[in-house]
Amino acid sequence: MKRTSDIPSRKMEQSYESISPFEFKNELISLAERDETKTARAMLDAGRGNPNWIAATPREAFFLLGQFALSEARRTWDENHLAGKPAREGIASRLDAHMKAHFTEKGTQLLANVVDYATGKLGLSRDDFVFELVDGIIGDNYPMPDRMLVGVERLAEEFIISELCQCDSSKGPFDLFAVEGATAAMCYIFDSLWSNHLLSCGDTIAIMVPIFPPYVEIPNLDPYDFHIVEIRATGKDEEGDHTWQYPSEELRKLEDPSIKALFLVNPSNPPSVAMDESSLGELERIVQTKNPNLMIISDDVYSTFVVGYQSVVGRLPKNTIGVYSLSKYFGVTGWRLGIVALAKENVFDELLSSLPSEQKRYLSTRYASITHDVESMSFINRMVADSRQVALNHTAGLSTPQQVQMALFLGFALLDTENRYKQLTRNICRRRMHLLYEGLGLPVPNVPHGAYYYTEFDLALWAERHYGTEFARFLEASYEPIDILFRLAQESSIVLLNGGGFHGPKWSIRVSLANLDDDKYSQIGHSLHDALGEYVSEWREASK
Repeated sequence: MKRTSDIPSRKMEQSYESISPFEFKNELISLAERDETKTARAMLDAGRGNPNWIAATPREAFFLLGQFALSEARRTWDENHLAGKPAREGIASRLDAHMKAHFTEKGTQLLANVVDYATGKLGLSRDDFVFELVDGIIGDNYPMPDRMLVGVERLAEEFIISELCQCDSSKGPFDLFAVEGATAAMCYIFDSLWSNHLLSCGDTIAIMVPIFPPYVEIPNLDPYDFHIVEIRATGKDEEGDHTWQYPSEELRKLEDPSIKALFLVNPSNPPSVAMDESSLGELERIVQTKNPNLMIISDDVYSTFVVGYQSVVGRLPKNTIGVYSLSKYFGVTGWRLGIVALAKENVFDELLSSLPSEQKRYLSTRYASITHDVESMSFINRMVADSRQVALNHTAGLSTPQQVQMALFLGFALLDTENRYKQLTRNICRRRMHLLYEGLGLPVPNVPHGAYYYTEFDLALWAERHYGTEFARFLEASYEPIDILFRLAQESSIVLLNGGGFHGPKWSIRVSLANLDDDKYSQIGHSLHDALGEYVSEWREASK
């Protein structure tokens, strides 16, 4: 793969290293598409994490429920194109009859089971819960309560306890806020921490890296301008391979009480590895003995892909805001479904109560249109208000059809007690990991606590291990870390992302194992193998 005129110069490549990898990806796509038009080869974009599977059964239940909801609306008022609002009384019995009449349709059994679970195990009123689902899917009312529908919140809390707290209900209870995916949760959390003086301009925060880039990019924006301490996943095993864990010396940076907040994605992105017991235990010790007021924000979007997963939410519930997006597990990136979870007893509310009088007076003015007793207003309810610039708090909340679909997804997961769907999604990622590395001609990395949703391939480590220090130095002296990404895009129409953009090793690349068909990963592995071989050939030629 000799450099062609389509591949930027080294100086131009250097300029791309300062922009977000997701914006840089657009340049690679443009290059890959130009080549695609010249050949019969289709572009392979393994840069995004959007899975190519969907959870079908909860969607079938959703559309079945929608048909029943419309029949309920027309039952109230049916005048040509116009219908009325569904009626609460007796609605559960009418749904039972509807499902009996449609018992052969896909989704019927799940819908019946979710209603039974919510009204049986969770103790919700049958008519109230069914009416919440029906009225919610029709979407004829503002969300009420604005933070989250009552029955949906109970289902979501059960899911959070099951997935993030290893079924230990003593870690709760939790208050939940339904949001437009984890990206909205990030915006709301940063904004509310700032608006409520829990973080101020120039404060020190810590970020566990590698990480989803916006977690690093947002703190540098106006007006935040936070000072960032990186907690690096530099752990390696006895063979020198990455474990993507956090050594004690990295975690001990958090003992500094001037660090007010910690942001992390667990399992990480892109290494796709969960924190092990040693890291979790060390973090727990530090918070309990050295930095008890540390505010932790944990993004757990990839949690379901790890066997025996443990979340920081479950280990330090008092200190941690949990963020969970349904996008990856259920294949619902287009639905924009996310949850913010915060234990009812939490350090965020404690810090609010200890703010200086001047700041409390400011906040009393800020939230005066909502309540006379601002001081008792919880942080998560302030987040709801802040999400709508306070003045529009009365119209806050995730749309009710989205919340109903969320309830059916989470109910589906809770009812899958044998983890059949969970194991299916895990198997997909692991199978593709093997195909990728078979194409590369390398053994599959054995990384404990791996989610295998992504893999991060370290070119520098590969170069040193297989061809020695001299070749590794040649690579670094002759090329930019992103050079291989341009080569793959131009020569093979393959789009990958640079690990350095995620604050990982500079010479690493991220491959999403979720968004392409299985056979494409063998193709990516072979193309990556060929690209690496070209560097070796160029080194040997230069050595002559």
